[in-house]
Amino acid sequence: MTIPFRQDGRVAMVTGGASGIGEATCRVFAAAGAEVLIADIDFPRAEKLAAELAGARAVHCDVTDESGVRELFGALERLDVLVNNAGIGLVGSVEDTELVDFERLMRVNVTGPYLVTRFAMPHLLKSHGRIVNIGSVAGLIGVKKRFAYCATKGAVVAMTRQLAVDYPTQIRVNCICPGTVDSPFVEGYLEKYHKHEKEKVRQELSSRQPIGRLGKPEEIANLALYLASDEAGFVNGSVVSIDGGWTAA
Repeated sequence: MTIPFRQDGRVAMVTGGASGIGEATCRVFAAAGAEVLIADIDFPRAEKLAAELAGARAVHCDVTDESGVRELFGALERLDVLVNNAGIGLVGSVEDTELVDFERLMRVNVTGPYLVTRFAMPHLLKSHGRIVNIGSVAGLIGVKKRFAYCATKGAVVAMTRQLAVDYPTQIRVNCICPGTVDSPFVEGYLEKYHKHEKEKVRQELSSRQPIGRLGKPEEIANLALYLASDEAGFVNGSVVSIDGGWTAA
């Protein structure tokens, strides 16, 4: 009996791969046999992770730098799986959101996946590859005080569906929409906005998901692995929530 979801012989790139969901995804893909490219703006951290994983290597990647992204993919010989994970957040209503901050989120969360996907496409078309975009429940529902973040993650959902329509037989493209996940991303939010009440707010974040806890990075990573696997061959253009029941409530 074969082990499901294997990635033997495949090259997988994870943007924002040095920490959080990205790190967990790199670990899961490496364990499944993939050669993992850990693409991150924090190159030393990516190198440290690569040293722990068989067949992995770090590559510097600022997803907003067009020339850098073009050069990165121009140097690759092959790519089978792309996980667009790099992203940032912002707290604030439309009235609280300054233009410079809105544009920064759009640049990282929307322009970033666009640039990475665009320059990855020649490789992915050649390999009949797979793209997994990391969206958010914020791209499916309105979340209080997350105006810019909701806007960007809604764009990620839309880009996923559009790509699946343009390339229905050449590649597969799917989107994961996590709820709140226990990760450095959330820790950074707590440190910045709720430094003196971290545990109180952490519990509030847990409670808004009916399951009563935060998600685990490994849970998101394992779903990404499935979507990139042969076993998910009939899954294309899908937007999959993994949120402890948040969007069902």
